[in-house]
Amino acid sequence: MQIQINGKQMDVGEALSAHASERISATVAKYGVPAVDAAATFSRETHNFRADAQVHLQTGLMVKAHALAPDVYAAFESCMERIDKQLRRYKRRLKDHSSGRREPIEAVAASYVIFSGEEHHEDEEPATLDPVIVAEMTMDIKKVSVGEAVMQMELAHAPFLMFRNERHGGINVVYRREDGNIGWVDPENLPASS
Repeated sequence: MQIQINGKQMDVGEALSAHASERISATVAKYGVPAVDAAATFSRETHNFRADAQVHLQTGLMVKAHALAPDVYAAFESCMERIDKQLRRYKRRLKDHSSGRREPIEAVAASYVIFSGEEHHEDEEPATLDPVIVAEMTMDIKKVSVGEAVMQMELAHAPFLMFRNERHGGINVVYRREDGNIGWVDPENLPASS
């Protein structure tokens, strides 16, 4: 497993880098879940340090967490406790989903654009109807089952996840509803009209 340790506008010393690499390796090995790569990023936020960590599992899932603390080591340990908790919670489900998979998860790259959320006053007319682009990126749309998509959305703490349904190959979306339940949009699975 390749592990990358970074600092955002701060120097990450050898001791912290070695500690982070060892801790990530030990946590992943503890649950016996095969991982492709992992990363930890450290930064300053006012009076605290922020630690972000992510582990990309062989099943295609991404486990992410972050934490804030006045000490950089405490922030990282808190972050890794969250990663540990997620891996422990999903160990059985991860094994169930990956046990029947013989090949890596198929993914297609898609354009991902973030528009400005600036609001205009009611009496103010915008100069153009084209939204202001803040960032342009790419994201992978993976071909997985609905259960794997829900699990990946929960692991990433994302409000929604777009995926290709492995049953029929069509684009689907799972999302967290306001009532706490999970919604699933599948254009291929239309109910029969009466």
